[in-house]
Amino acid sequence: MATKLLLIEDIEDLGRSGDLVSVREGYARNFLLPRGAAVIADKNAIRRQAALQEARRLQAIEDKKDAEVLAAKLEPITIHSIVKVDHEGHMYGSVTAHDICKQMEVEHGIHLEKRYVQLKHPVKALGIHKIELRLKEGVPASITLKISAENMDFEMKAVDDAKKAHLIAEDQPE
Repeated sequence: MATKLLLIEDIEDLGRSGDLVSVREGYARNFLLPRGAAVIADKNAIRRQAALQEARRLQAIEDKKDAEVLAAKLEPITIHSIVKVDHEGHMYGSVTAHDICKQMEVEHGIHLEKRYVQLKHPVKALGIHKIELRLKEGVPASITLKISAENMDFEMKAVDDAKKAHLIAEDQPE
């Protein structure tokens, strides 16, 4: 059976402060209520809802302004990642959203939450990649990620091999 609650705090994957939600009794009793993240939706709670929603609206406006400023600051940024590669140029491992956030903080002193980085799959190729971000209140942004091989000689050899392969392919009769 579901329990109706009024959220006092933003709860990821459930709702924002001031929302009326319906959750299972165990989740309400064991998690939300003891932490003070929600209250049972009675008449008094319903009266509090308007105040919470107004506070949330003001917070959303402030968050959006902050996110737009951050997005403008992020646009020209390029972060660099140096990775190990095998003799054929394949990366050992990959560059994940966590790695991107960590590198952003190290190189530029900007803290990004992992959930802002919109990667469908970790990056597994050398080169320059455009990384899409979705900041607070849905504000879009992007950064550039440059992935280089630890051994720069190898990277130059890989570029030369790619050029040779392209030239050979052009010389082939169809």
